[in-house]
Amino acid sequence: MKSKPPRYPAPELRDLPDDIRAKVLEVQEKAGFVPNVFLALARRPAEWRAFFAYHDALMLKETGSNPAGSLSKGEREMIVTATSAANKCLYCVVAHGAILRIYEKKPLLADQVAVNYRKADITPRQRAMLDFAMKVCLHADEIEDADFAALREHGFDDEDAWDIAAITAFFGLSNRMASFSDMQPNTEFYLMGRVPKQK
Repeated sequence: MKSKPPRYPAPELRDLPDDIRAKVLEVQEKAGFVPNVFLALARRPAEWRAFFAYHDALMLKETGSNPAGSLSKGEREMIVTATSAANKCLYCVVAHGAILRIYEKKPLLADQVAVNYRKADITPRQRAMLDFAMKVCLHADEIEDADFAALREHGFDDEDAWDIAAITAFFGLSNRMASFSDMQPNTEFYLMGRVPKQK
């Protein structure tokens, strides 16, 4: 079956502003390919810069000195994968599921988290984190003090709750942009982290 043309054609790499092109090439060097989101959103450079600045602030943040009170990079990807599945975003589930598998070194985890995180191979702490994230995703207007208390029982503080909510909300935006524009995951994402690398 022939694939249909993209709803919003991505600009060519050579046509991008210098700063954006440099960042895209950096990602390509690291990943071995250019994730489609980097080119798809580059059609509007000012929005691209704002989007990736907030993405990096949320997802590349260094964890604090208290390991029980801060989110690992893998846990941040769990939030993205679970809430993107709830939002039915193919691009984000596939792409961030791949990153989750790599960070956690668990080839089955992303599928478990996307389909039903309550049955996934995660800790009680991570389940509490995803319970909070899913409530923010689906019923943010119903968040109450008891939800914060449930997080505190697992060592999360109010700043962690902010991080969980901010990641969920930011990717709510990302999910909707990817879905309405019919952004497709790169084929490379489907296999990443599923089979251990040969030594």
